[in-house]
Parts: sequence; C-alpha cells; structure tokens
Amino acid sequence: MSDQVAEHLLAPIAIGLPLLGLALALAIGQGLKPLLEVSRQVARCDAQRLAPLPSRDVPAEIKPLIDQLNGLFGRIAESLANERRFTADAAHELRTPIAAIRAQAQVAQQARDPDTRNHALDGLVRGCERAAQLIDQLLTLARLDARAGPPQGHCDLLPVVRTVLAELAPWAHGRGIALELLGDESVPVPADETLLLQVLVRNLVDNAVRYSPAGQTVTVRVAAEPRAVRLEVLDRGPGIPAAERDRVLGRFYRLAGYEEGAGLGLSIALRIAELCGARLELLDHPEGPGLCATVRFPKA
Repeated sequence: MSDQVAEHLLAPIAIGLPLLGLALALAIGQGLKPLLEVSRQVARCDAQRLAPLPSRDVPAEIKPLIDQLNGLFGRIAESLANERRFTADAAHELRTPIAAIRAQAQVAQQARDPDTRNHALDGLVRGCERAAQLIDQLLTLARLDARAGPPQGHCDLLPVVRTVLAELAPWAHGRGIALELLGDESVPVPADETLLLQVLVRNLVDNAVRYSPAGQTVTVRVAAEPRAVRLEVLDRGPGIPAAERDRVLGRFYRLAGYEEGAGLGLSIALRIAELCGARLELLDHPEGPGLCATVRFPKA
C-alpha cells in the first residue's frame, strides 16, 4: 500500500516539475526581455552623444529605470558640453597672452635701441604674469570642480581677511588704492580649509582693486547677523549694470571695455561660496557709485 501511495504521489511530481521549470523559464525570459533590450540600447549608445532611451511602449516596471538613465545621460551630456566649452575658452584665453609674449619677444630680438628693447622686455614680463595668473585660475577651477559635499569644519573669517589684505596691500598701494577693514569680532563660518576662504576673499578684493580709480578706498566689512555671517567688499569703481551681474559670474565673461583679467575671478568666488553653503550677490554701493560684493555664510 505504501508503494502504491508513493507511486501515485511521485509520478505527477516527476512529470510536473520539469514542465513547471520550463514554464517558469519561458515566463522569466519573456519578463526579462525588455531589460535585455534596454541593455542592448545602452551598449549601442555613443559616449560622445548620449541620446535618451525611448520610454514609450515599455513595461511600467522598468519605466522608472529608463527615466533615471535618461536623467543621468542628460547630466553627463551637460557635463561634457561644459568641459568642451571650458577647454575651448581656456585655449582661446591662453592664446592671447602667448601671442603677446611672442610679439614682445620678437620686438626685443630686433630692437637696436636699448629703450625699445627694455620696453618690449617689460611687456614680455607682463604677458608672462598674465599667462601665469590665468593658469593658476584654471588650476583653481579644476580643483574646485572636483570637490563635492558640504564643508566638514569651520574657521574664523576675520583672521583670513586680515591675512589677505596684508598680502594685497603693497600691490593695491602701488595702484593708489587704500584697503580698509571693518570688523573686530570672531565670526566662524563653515569651511574645512582656510585656503578656500583666502582664495574667495582674495578674488573679491583683487577684482575691487583692479576696477577702482586711483585715490579711492576698497572697504572690506565683516559682520555677524542673527542667522548668518556677512562679508562685504565695497569699491568705488564703475560698478556692474544690473542686467550684467548674472553673466559676470560666469566663466571667461568680461564687461565690454574691460579687458584686464581673464573673467574667472568672480566665477571662482561663486564656486567657493557654493562649496561653503554661502550666497554671493553683486549689489550697488550703498553710498553712491561702485559695487558691493556680498557673501552671506551660514553660521558655523
């Protein structure tokens, strides 16, 4: 009796399990077919032109995956476009000082008059300094673009401002510009590297000194607000029209008639402010003509 019971139980299982396995294999294969098609489409994508994957007539289960992939492709394409534009702009900007250096070197080679030769050599030195400054700014931007995430520590803003103003004072004095610091209290701000703050302050003060007429004063003010720390750099230069303020924060953009610099100082300051969780604004001078560059840091 037990043999008969076992035979009646095992016979359907022996026949049914292979059939069930075959049915499952067919069903799983049919269910994974859209994923296999998506994988083939991804494999066929051109790395230089990431076109979005078609999202029509796809199962609802994998549509979120395709939407996320298309979003990723869009961000990668935008990043590649920015890199190409940055490379082209950098090459164009480097060509100008290099061409000036070459021209001045040729003049110095052919000059017979010592005054002409010395004048050409002075221009050669200025061209080298401009190229070196541009390369330093490009390297700074490359390092900043590689950073991600909020700052992990904090540092006192006021000593950083004092250090930067002490370093720039001889250069500003040579241009007939006085530097003034207002603020006498400790104001910690979120920044994991003092160097970042030094570059931010230096670029804002450098920009203010470059476009201020001789005999004027560039004022740097540090003040604590209830929920923020405010850094202001005020100059008495020509200012920036309101319609141009967003554009001057972009890379390699210079106002018409102002050819000094490479148009990177404010964009570097904006990137550092973003890394520190701060907000950079360009406003009118509160007491007349000029510009007020304001950075508001969250309190550490």
